[in-house]
Amino acid sequence: MTTQDLDHDVALSDLQIAVVRVLWQRGETSVADVAKVLAEERGLKHTTVATLLTRLEKRGVVAQRREGRQLMYRACASESQVRRSMVGGLIGILFGGDSRELVAHLLRESEIDPGDLERLRKRLQKGEAP
Repeated sequence: MTTQDLDHDVALSDLQIAVVRVLWQRGETSVADVAKVLAEERGLKHTTVATLLTRLEKRGVVAQRREGRQLMYRACASESQVRRSMVGGLIGILFGGDSRELVAHLLRESEIDPGDLERLRKRLQKGEAP
């Protein structure tokens, strides 16, 4: 599977995103290398990381191959695909599929910094993607 043919929704937990983020940053990487990064960042054990990678592989989010005695993993889903899928799921579940309702919620709850809001307005006026 390549990043172009991910054809299903991807909803990942915080830990799963942390694992995949290492793969996005490093490219194809061994379990040991991913575990080392996440041990430093989050205190995760090698076995926990291996389990997370196995589950992600079963879901088609990552792919594995054997190199000697090591399993090497790479991300099949790009960061933008995961974001798009997860935000789309959030909009569908919480806002009835209406992205305007998400934006209205963010504005109503003051979730957007006023400076960010002004920059967003300018980009929208220019017809640029935010």
